[in-house]
Amino acid sequence: MSYRLGIDVGGTNTDAVIIDEKLNLIARVKTPTTKDVTTGIYTALSRVLSEAGINKDEIAYAMLGTTHCTNAIVERKRLCRVGILRIGKPATGAIAPMAAWPPDLVKAIGEEYYLVSGGHEFDGREIAAFDPEEVSSAARAFKSKVDAVAIISVFSPISADHEKRAAGIIENELGNIPISLSHEIGSIGLLERENATILNAALAEVARTTALGFKTALEQEGVKNARVYLCQNDGTLMSIDYAIRYPILTIACGPTNSIRGASFLSGQQNAIVLDVGGTTSDIGIIVNGFPRESSVAVEIGGVRTNFRMPDLISIGLGGGTIIQEVNGDIRIGPESVGYRLTEEALVFGGNVLTATDIAVRLGLAEIGDPSLVSHIEEKFARRCLHKMMQLVNEAIDKMKLSAEPLPLILVGGGSILVTDEIEGVSKIIRPAHYDVANALGAAIAQVSGQVERIFALSEISREEALKQARAMACEEAVKAGAEPSTVQVVEVEDVPLAYLPGNATRIRVRRRAI
Repeated sequence: MSYRLGIDVGGTNTDAVIIDEKLNLIARVKTPTTKDVTTGIYTALSRVLSEAGINKDEIAYAMLGTTHCTNAIVERKRLCRVGILRIGKPATGAIAPMAAWPPDLVKAIGEEYYLVSGGHEFDGREIAAFDPEEVSSAARAFKSKVDAVAIISVFSPISADHEKRAAGIIENELGNIPISLSHEIGSIGLLERENATILNAALAEVARTTALGFKTALEQEGVKNARVYLCQNDGTLMSIDYAIRYPILTIACGPTNSIRGASFLSGQQNAIVLDVGGTTSDIGIIVNGFPRESSVAVEIGGVRTNFRMPDLISIGLGGGTIIQEVNGDIRIGPESVGYRLTEEALVFGGNVLTATDIAVRLGLAEIGDPSLVSHIEEKFARRCLHKMMQLVNEAIDKMKLSAEPLPLILVGGGSILVTDEIEGVSKIIRPAHYDVANALGAAIAQVSGQVERIFALSEISREEALKQARAMACEEAVKAGAEPSTVQVVEVEDVPLAYLPGNATRIRVRRRAI
């Protein structure tokens, strides 16, 4: 018998599960998320292993979905100092990197920036010749001033040659320093791709300490045979080495784990998922069992990016959401007591009115001591619940792409707040183990690799372009930790680009270990 261990960190709780090789749930725990995040992970790990009572040598896989990288950006803490090398002189000098960034985030990362000759036109022609000496000079200037380097070249998704040559020079000058290449992270738009690449570089040390810390914790608990993975934000997995190279791919992995877990628990391949946690509610869409991807630029910590992200709407409603009456109007959040729910909510002896208190007062949940909220007028409680449901209905309506009703799957510990008064859905599903759907989503996940490249079909045939893209996607899946013999194509997207010459097309291929 072999087992899979999944851990997912939420804003309020850190959940852990162990499932067997037939995907049966063996053990599950919920423990409060700690301020430093890591302590909560270690506590959940220790408790779930104790509850399972299995031979730890039989745990074959261990997966972690973590908010470490998201928190580092939001809090502006533990970020690397980044040396930025933009290859695009003279064409891109008008706007400097990080021009529209929040000043406190710029200060945390630093402003070591060099613009050097090179880059390509949209048809693959060089804007200017690549100058190795300029790159060497920039690298020498970075020495002792930066912890990681971000390299961005104009239209590198079409031709990545200059980025790769620059990376080789920087490695020769600076040694084993983390280097992020923009063609591996973002899409066509220069500034958004540059932003994503800089953030990726800034997260290098956070990712390294998180991943290696998780591996060490497993070993200390006696889990020594497991292959260790971190969760990506498309509902799949990546190895420790891959995660350290591309930490930005962990951003928003929590909601995608919940979406995958909701699909698994309900058996639904196409549905709306409402994941209600302690701090926020996330609404996403399952398409063929996986989260629908956003088609627009996404902001992270106040920075506009264009790398792969799930299509989500988050609202400030969760079990710990603070409820106030201001001048006769009821205000729902967005403030939350978060992981302090069991200390500050009324039903636990605290003095803060939360959404959980309203649910207990109206008999929707059996948590804490109901007598501590009996003084709340029922009429007031129902007004609060009505306003909470208004927020949910509005968010669900925004996520739908058509009037056709889809099933709604409710997951997350806070889903006790949600009544059946939801509009525009075909049915409401409340699956068993709904409150640990996120950890289950991590436990059942598979390794994947994805590529997105621009090909000029005036130079090669469409068949050859697809063949090359499939091969690159397979290579990425293997780099992420997949066994080559198990990798299969699960998605191919071929979009002609009428605004580019040379009969250009954008091909995206995703492969997963099945």
